[in-house]
Amino acid sequence: MSSSPERNALLRPHTEILTGILRGIEKEGLRVDEQGKLALTPHPSQLGSALTHPKITTDYAEALLELITETHGNVTSLREELCAIHRFVAGKLNNEMIWNQSMPPLLPPEPDIPIAWYGPSNTGMLKHVYRRGLAERYGKAMQCIAGVHYNFSLPDALWTVLNTDGQGIEQIRSRGYLALIRNFTRYSWLLMYLFGASPAVSENFLLNRPHQLERLDADTFYLPHATSLRMSDLGYNNKAQSELELCYNDIETFLKRMHDAVTTPWAPYQKIGTHRGEQWIQLNTNLLQIENEYYSSIRPKRAVERGERPSAALAARGVQYIEVRCLDIDPECPIGISAETCAFMDTFLLFCATEDSPMFPNNGFCRDSSDNFSVVAKRGREPGLTLIRQNKSVPLANWGHELLERMAPYAEMLDSAYKTNLHTQGLQAQRIKLDDTNETPSGRLLQTLKESEQSLQAFTLAQSRRHHETLAREPLPPATQSEFERLTAQSLVDQIDIEKSDNESFEDYVARYHAALKPPVVVWALPTE
Repeated sequence: MSSSPERNALLRPHTEILTGILRGIEKEGLRVDEQGKLALTPHPSQLGSALTHPKITTDYAEALLELITETHGNVTSLREELCAIHRFVAGKLNNEMIWNQSMPPLLPPEPDIPIAWYGPSNTGMLKHVYRRGLAERYGKAMQCIAGVHYNFSLPDALWTVLNTDGQGIEQIRSRGYLALIRNFTRYSWLLMYLFGASPAVSENFLLNRPHQLERLDADTFYLPHATSLRMSDLGYNNKAQSELELCYNDIETFLKRMHDAVTTPWAPYQKIGTHRGEQWIQLNTNLLQIENEYYSSIRPKRAVERGERPSAALAARGVQYIEVRCLDIDPECPIGISAETCAFMDTFLLFCATEDSPMFPNNGFCRDSSDNFSVVAKRGREPGLTLIRQNKSVPLANWGHELLERMAPYAEMLDSAYKTNLHTQGLQAQRIKLDDTNETPSGRLLQTLKESEQSLQAFTLAQSRRHHETLAREPLPPATQSEFERLTAQSLVDQIDIEKSDNESFEDYVARYHAALKPPVVVWALPTE
């Protein structure tokens, strides 16, 4: 497949609009104690309220911190904020640190893993019961896996330059982002190869489940050529989700299939039920409790109002940005993602948005792309590995180099717009990985474990401790520290206000939440008279 010079030509005279790109990061990381065991303590009050803090919250497990940046106009300021959040958190953790690896540390028995708690308000209980449901469906150990989410939006002017079809900006923008997602789906195997950093797991994560991993040492299991066990079938995957095939050809079909998934009962979940005695254990018995349960490597997103369902927001106002969810934590970087990786993500996503993106056949599902992604997650560094492209076998390295060549003009345009060389440097760094599998993060990690004769647990504990000391060593500027303290104090006040404002039972609140889910009607996409 060749490049699309006509698409490049459309964009090249307008590189200044690329400075309108916005990017943000949500970075997860488990709290562990000084021995590298999962922290069993509640979310620290000195970090504020996990329910209402805009920058510091928790994800699935109580110990799984989620650090959230604002959106930024460049990579430098993005990482500066992410670093500042990490430094603030490091200064507040007492005898704990953040585990800088996607796969979990030593875990206690499943019943002893605390699920994230957000207080007794209806809003907080909805979040907590949803996570109880995840524990019932996938197990608590699965709620301790961590990653980096990269949020990305393009200026509306870009869709105009690319002559994206549509009758209004909502439709034009949504069609543009869905085209981006289709190309991302075709090529995201490359991200697994280049940035996958979880080729091994500690034994107790497996919990005696059947697997095909090999033993590396007394505590560590691995696959010799794996890139990301987190994104393999060891991660969030089950029979229900494996049968759910969303469609990225158009927003209407995507939303209809999502609506079907959150309203269709699933027999194994019906057997579990919604209550155990008087206690809620899941929000419903449907294939998905809520839209966010679908564990995809990329999502179309729209900011939601309080109490608004994600699908309702997309139907009402269209796609606003995309969220990339398949990046592993970079264990070599104290904040989990390097500037080089951020710059490459901008190049890759601009490429996906601009290049031709045909509709998927087969009712909107691309089996080859799904299979390529899975193969690379488990076997990406295997010598001579081939993938499937347009029903033909192609060597991974050849296809990877071809994609990087096609991305080169976009890296150059981004460098021109931002007056830097970070994007072309980031692209060049990836070529080295394609030429030598030992230069990939997964390859480097396995090589280090073998040479040092350390277990994954011991190595990651020492590395996480060094990162923690690096982050905690230098205090934040007084103004930055003061602003974090203000946000933290305000979040605690905001949680109390929410709890005081409740005027209905949790049962009624859940019923109203479910009743608000209507079949999506995408008004802005309807043909005009």
